[in-house]
Amino acid sequence: MPTNSGWPRRLLILVLLPSAIVGVSAATNLRQDESFEAGRQAYEASDYSKAAQLLQEAAAKNPKNGEIYLLLAKTYSETQQHDAAIASAERAVELDPQNSVYHEWLGRAYGGKAEHAGIFSGLSLAKKTRKEFETSVRLDEKNFSARQALIEYDCSAPGIAGGGEDKARPQIARLAELDASEGYYAAGNCRRQKKDFAVADAEFTKALENHPKSANLIYDIGDYAMKHSQPDRLTAVASAGQKVAPADPRGKFYRAVALVLTNWTDADAESLFREYLKSAPVRSGYPRLWEAHEWLARLYENQGKTQAAIGEYQTTLKLNPKSKSASDALKRLEKH
Repeated sequence: MPTNSGWPRRLLILVLLPSAIVGVSAATNLRQDESFEAGRQAYEASDYSKAAQLLQEAAAKNPKNGEIYLLLAKTYSETQQHDAAIASAERAVELDPQNSVYHEWLGRAYGGKAEHAGIFSGLSLAKKTRKEFETSVRLDEKNFSARQALIEYDCSAPGIAGGGEDKARPQIARLAELDASEGYYAAGNCRRQKKDFAVADAEFTKALENHPKSANLIYDIGDYAMKHSQPDRLTAVASAGQKVAPADPRGKFYRAVALVLTNWTDADAESLFREYLKSAPVRSGYPRLWEAHEWLARLYENQGKTQAAIGEYQTTLKLNPKSKSASDALKRLEKH
């Protein structure tokens, strides 16, 4: 289906932080399940095939625990196994129909498949996506990630799929009442979908000024700032993220990008990129490793280290052969 900005792919990006994977009520019992704990650790380590295998074992032992199926849904989503993600999320919802998070992730699973579906099946999946987000918000109005997903859907999906900015406005207003930073972010994200970047800039600035509590929200603004070459905003994002989640490696990445954009040539940026490459998971919502290599190549170009830059661009293309910017840069450098 035609979209404004990668919908519904971006709906998978505002994911829960790793610390929130397991619900509090089920955490104790699940820790006693060695298969689940090993599966959770494999998920954290981005070893998704191993995680799926272990979580399937855990589900066989404890088939009525929705948290296992929730993590399975997340695991399959990361590897683009859309049918398996949907089946796992549907099972979680079946086990606990009143669980807001389960409905949210079923919506995300439907959205992931809708992106790759034909126009007719995609339309059906899109409508299911919105319905699940709406149900999630109804069950828990403070499930901010679900409400953000619903708002983004309405701002980006066409009317034939049930979207519409008129539907998003009351949701944004209510979200702003519950949390100012979330409200400003939602307003900015909606304008981003419409390519109204001047207003999006202003709303994202207000979101950061109101001390957001979600690292994923903060770093999604970082992704926006990176794509729009905004070093000052990137620095603000890194500082905000450091306060909310000190161990999150994304702050290092975005701070390093800000340094490259301002033509900083000392060792600080290189060190930050290297630290990110060592510690970052391969996961939705995190800059991909090829992006870090490409920015590292740009840093080396700034420093006049042509051969080092060529090496990083080559690594970038091994990880992502579709990077036109890296391909063009490599051709340019190899001529000299």
